[in-house]
This record gives sequence, structure tokens and C-alpha cells, in this order.
Amino acid sequence: MILCAWITAGCGDTVNNDTVRYALEAEPATLDPAKSTALAESNVELALFEGLTRLDENEQPQPAAAERWEVSADGTEYTFHLRSGLVWNDGTPLTAHDFEYAWKRVLNPQTASENAYMMYPLLNGEEYFKQEKTADEVGVKALDDKTLFVKLKAPITYFLNLTAFHCYYPVPKHVVEKDPEIWAANDKIVSNGPFVLTRWIHSNQLQFVKNDKYWDKDKVKLANMLWPISESQSTRVSMVESGQANLTVEPPISEQERLTKAGLYHISPYLGAYYYSFNTAKAPFDNPDVRRAFSLAVDREMLVNNIIKGGKKPAYAWVPPGLINPATGKDFRAEGGDFVEYNPAKARELLAQAGYPDGKNLPPITILYNTNEMNKAVAEVIQSMWKENLNVEAELLNQETKVYLDARNQGNFQIARASWIGDYADPMTFMDVYLDENNDAQYHNPAYNELVLVAQHTNNQAVRMDKMHTAEKILLDDAVVLPIYYTTQPYIVQPYVKGYRWSILGTIDFKEAYVEPENQS
Repeated sequence: MILCAWITAGCGDTVNNDTVRYALEAEPATLDPAKSTALAESNVELALFEGLTRLDENEQPQPAAAERWEVSADGTEYTFHLRSGLVWNDGTPLTAHDFEYAWKRVLNPQTASENAYMMYPLLNGEEYFKQEKTADEVGVKALDDKTLFVKLKAPITYFLNLTAFHCYYPVPKHVVEKDPEIWAANDKIVSNGPFVLTRWIHSNQLQFVKNDKYWDKDKVKLANMLWPISESQSTRVSMVESGQANLTVEPPISEQERLTKAGLYHISPYLGAYYYSFNTAKAPFDNPDVRRAFSLAVDREMLVNNIIKGGKKPAYAWVPPGLINPATGKDFRAEGGDFVEYNPAKARELLAQAGYPDGKNLPPITILYNTNEMNKAVAEVIQSMWKENLNVEAELLNQETKVYLDARNQGNFQIARASWIGDYADPMTFMDVYLDENNDAQYHNPAYNELVLVAQHTNNQAVRMDKMHTAEKILLDDAVVLPIYYTTQPYIVQPYVKGYRWSILGTIDFKEAYVEPENQS
């Protein structure tokens, strides 16, 4: 049993009152910022590393490794000035050359980084990844040990947000080049953030201590952290309730009421959407009226209240709430409003208008989803809704995740379950999903593309947000996606753990976390 194994492994360790014990939901596959993709890995890396900026409680980038920067008038050139005295936790100086090396390493096709696309805003970044340009032509250059010059291919107003993302972290060239495959796969990892990894018992636990060489160490209150690892939701709940851990994510839905009464259950905003994607190139979903009909026939309120739960919110548009329009100070979702609804009568009218009255003459319909109990439950309810509201028989097809993703990428589906979590705190992280070259829905709308590209390439926030609002309306009017719910981050925590911060991007920051010993049992 994982819980017993963790207790056995940890029984000889000294765990003081200043220790946060976060039950991690999965074993990190790697802690290499260039190669990691999972949220569990991002959380560990946020404790160990730090980029030029770090996001604050409002998801805004604040000076971190860079103490200041200048931006050119056209928004395409950034000059970052690093803090004096930055060092890696092994005492080696950390310089602008480490950032240049790290960023180009992400783009190097030999690295095979799944995060390479996040570097495409750099001049010639995409071209280098595609081996059309050289590394020397990429728009990042260390001018000296403390100065990093960045040239973008176009102005990106959220570029400073990107510099807080994990693939933009520096990596220690002097360590990576000695052992590029396993330098980040053990507890000898050299890093520059608030904490240092001191022990990694794979599939069991991670142990951290405060990094006394960190530039902002005075704000780090914890001397230690100890994170047990378990993929089992119930095991992690047991850990928190027994005191073997004091914080974890995603408790079972069945436990929500009991954990709420115990004062442990909380919900944090999470910038994500769960939806169905239509393949707009496959009949009958090459007809927008059919897509609209199927969307109108889904009762999102019922799904969320009875099946999904967990504080999730029914989705009636694409971009989730929680993103502020800098031009107006208002929430982007709130000012954009809803674009879809539940209206079975209108759904039947549209289906008849498309040539399929009462569902007659429709080709066979299949819902594709990756194997997961919740995905199955949602698909079964939607299958039932389409039968009741449209007289349509839909088949369910579940596939192992790797096969399912390949099917989506190849366009081998009619309707597929999907989810999208924002990479940075700007509506563009959702809007660019359906640009021509990106999307699995085979959606190609020149008007949509033009609006999104204008929003990508202007510094004018009022213009950006207006174009994205218009583009989102086009996307939903075309019924390319069938939004179902906006995600949240349910978690449980003992009340004596303070100062941690959940990001709407799903990560948890323990830099300023602390424990109130007098309240700890």
C-alpha cells in the first residue's frame, strides 16, 4: 500500500513544525523544464526554479531573476537586467548565458521538447525548431553576464507572462552538458528557486529544504517541505486526515460533502475548459446547423449539478472566467457574455433545417473519449440527452489516452472529448487553439484567423480584447466547440497551512507558505 510505504520510508526523517507536506498526485517523469509537461512536474519545478519573472497573486509577472527590463516602443525588443549575485544552488554564478542556453535548448529539435511552441514568439524561434534557421539567428542573446536581449517576431503583450512559464526557466549549462539525459531525474538537480531538492525516492516522496542561496530567501518561511506521492485520490485524502500530509488536490467527488463538513475542502479557480470538439470536415458535422443543434441539445446545468460537481461551472462560451481585460478592468468572460444555451426545441428545428428531421437520415454518430470514469459518465449522459432531445442514437468509443490523442491529431473522429488549460493568463491562450495550423477540428475560417492574428500582433490592449471578443463569437456561432464546463481546482488542506497560492494556471506556489505550529495537532 502506498500510504504504508510512504510512512515506512519517512519514519526516520525529521519533520519539523515548519514543514509543508503536500501529497503530490503523480510521480514526476522529469524535472527538466524543457521536457516536462504534467502539472505535478510544474509544481515541483516552481519550487525549484525561477525565471526572469514570477507571477503574483493577480497572475501578473513581477521581477524575479531579472530585476528590471526595458521594452522598445514597438514592443518587439526586450532588454532584461539580471540581479547581482545570482547563483545556482551549487554556488556557480547564474548568468544571462544560462537563459540564452536554456531557451535555445527548448527550441533545439534534438531536445524534442513538447514546449517548443511556447518559444515561437522569439524571432526565428519556430524556424530554428523546424531546422530552417540556425540557433545564432534566434532572437535571444546574452550581451554580457547580466544582460539578456530578446527580439520577438511581433509584439506580444503577454510576453512577460510567458517568461514565468517553466520552459523559460534557466538551466545550469555546466551540469546539463555533463549528463543531458538524467541531470533532472534525481535529487542532485541543480536549481535556482526558493527550495532545493534533497531527496527523491521515486514513486514515494520528495524532500526539499530552503535554498539559502536564493536571491529572495528572506521571504521564504519554510525550512523544509516533504511531499509524499500517490496517484490514489483516497490514499491522499487519508494522508491529509491522518497528518501524514496536510494538503492535496482532487479528492474524490463522493467525499466532497464529508470533507466540507470537516472544514478541509476548498475550491480554487482554474483556467480551463472541458468541451467536445466537432470535426468540421466530417459529415454530418461539416454542416454548422448540425453542430449548433447538437450543442443546443446539451443541458450543462444538469451535467454539472448531478454528474460533474466539484464546484465546476457550466460553460456557455469558450474563454473561461478569471481573465481581466486590461482596457476595461472587467472580466473578459463577464463582458463577453454567453454564446450558447440549452434549447431542445430550437435544436430540433436546426436539425430539420439541415435535412435531418427528427434525426432521420443522419449517418452513424460516435463520441470519442479517452478512458476515464468521469469522461465515460459525461459521454453517457450526453448520449442520453441527444436521444431524448434529437432522437439521435450516438455510439460511445473509449480509447487509451495515447491512441485517443493520435486519433484527434489525425482527425479520425466525429465528436471528441477534449479539455484545454491555459498556459498563461491571457485570452489568447484559448483563442489561438483554433488558428488554421493548430486545430484538430479542421476549422479554417479566414475571418477568425485575421481577428486572432491582429490581436496577437498589436500592443493596443483595447484593440486586442475587442478582436478576441469578436473572434470568440464567430467560433461559437460556427459551433466548432461544444463547451460543457469550466474547470476548478478542488483541494483539501489543514487550516494551519498558510501563505500558499494557487494560480489559475493550476500550479501552487509555496514560496511564502508557512505553518502555524500552535494550531497543528
